[in-house]
Amino acid sequence: MSLFRTKTIEASMAAADEPDHHLKRRLTALDLVVFGVGVVIGAGIFTVTGRAAQQYAGPAVILSFILAAVVCAFAAMCYAEFASTVPVSGSAYTFSYATLGEFIAWVIGWDLILELMLGASVVAQGWSAYVEILLGRFGIEIPAAVAPGSHFDLGAFVLVAVLALLVAKGIKESLRVNLVLVAIKVFIVLFVIVAGAGFVNSANWTPFIPPSAPNAPGAEGIHAPVLQVLTGMTPATYGVMGIMSAAALVFFAYIGFDVVATTAEEARDPQRALPIGILGSLAICTVLYVAVALVITGMVPFDQIDTQGALAAAFEQVGQDGYATLIAAGAVAGLTTVVMTLIIGTTRVVFAMSRDRLLPAGLGVTSQRTGTPVRLTFLVGAVIALVASLTPVGRLEEMVNIGTLTAFVLVSLAVPILRKRRPDLKRGFVVPWNPVLPWLSAALCVYLILNLSIETWLRFLVWMVAGVVIYFTYSRSHSLLATGEREAGLAETPQILDVD
Repeated sequence: MSLFRTKTIEASMAAADEPDHHLKRRLTALDLVVFGVGVVIGAGIFTVTGRAAQQYAGPAVILSFILAAVVCAFAAMCYAEFASTVPVSGSAYTFSYATLGEFIAWVIGWDLILELMLGASVVAQGWSAYVEILLGRFGIEIPAAVAPGSHFDLGAFVLVAVLALLVAKGIKESLRVNLVLVAIKVFIVLFVIVAGAGFVNSANWTPFIPPSAPNAPGAEGIHAPVLQVLTGMTPATYGVMGIMSAAALVFFAYIGFDVVATTAEEARDPQRALPIGILGSLAICTVLYVAVALVITGMVPFDQIDTQGALAAAFEQVGQDGYATLIAAGAVAGLTTVVMTLIIGTTRVVFAMSRDRLLPAGLGVTSQRTGTPVRLTFLVGAVIALVASLTPVGRLEEMVNIGTLTAFVLVSLAVPILRKRRPDLKRGFVVPWNPVLPWLSAALCVYLILNLSIETWLRFLVWMVAGVVIYFTYSRSHSLLATGEREAGLAETPQILDVD
């Protein structure tokens, strides 16, 4: 009953063919790229750009986006290698089960559930707020009793309910809607770049790197970042260290590409499509982010950029209110795709855990008609809808960040472990400079985790303690590895399955 017993790669692959726990392979590389872009380009680019430029880096926020992209690229390569080697649902959970052992896999699976479900709830509330702003521009007012910030956020509830129904209908059908919404969102981002270029004043880029100022006032008590408490240093304002501080902030605009890995079992040619989906979506988003940052800092002096809605506000500041309305509409479409992809990611992680019997098996039963876990999708949708509509999320956004970064760390460390244990496996993508690059990826992610507040760490610890209790009272004794069942009926000397 070792805590670190591992499930073989062959068993994970064979489990994907169980009749009642089987997902249909229907997604192409293009589907996965669109899926990735859909979840990455969201609230971050519409809000975080202004805060990072005004408070930390000035026009040099462009460099911050590039640095953050490099950190993400390291983690993305690790995900791409694992996803192309073990093309099954579950993402970091499945990868960890094959390398770091069952207990670590449970911890990371529990962590991913928190990240994805809470992320969907937070973004749904953001969507509702943007809808209120957009309707307000047309003179339509949402009743106070069901408006964003009230006791019941009707907009957030309805959005999650509708998207859960769509996801339950089928992954391909969901991604058709996603394709349309992503196209709208990318159009809006391109519109900002092209239309905004005409209002750029190059004088606003001087100085490109503002001179370093005294340290910014630091948060106190449990709201202070862990790194600040350990070193006694507050975040730097401007200068080179300001660029680094801004990079830690804008990193969270990239979060989401890892959700592509949760759909591994539904890719037609996973060893080719998954690396393209993960790295392709990250590359597209990086180019768009840098271009947007370049335009916004050129349109408005960096110390006058709105820290809440930088894109729309920039056009208002140059007298283009109509453009601002269009951007608000694009934000509504953009956040819709984020919520949908996070719902899909959540269901796929829970699906994988239930198939391994770490959670009740009934959760992972798939419909013969839709090829999706309908019951699970409705359950996940109901929980997210209630959290989004009833909970004042507030500072809980950082919980999404700590969950994501923890997953990045474990996946990065697992790559060299699996290389050593199973050099025979067919890999559709190989991380270069192993093990240095995976170790560097893990170290950079740890640095970013240390920039999160003590409050976030405490909440994360409470969630993890609850998960450990569930593991030792239920999951440890019910898992397939614990019950002595043969791993998906494999022979004693199994060969890796051909999934092409």
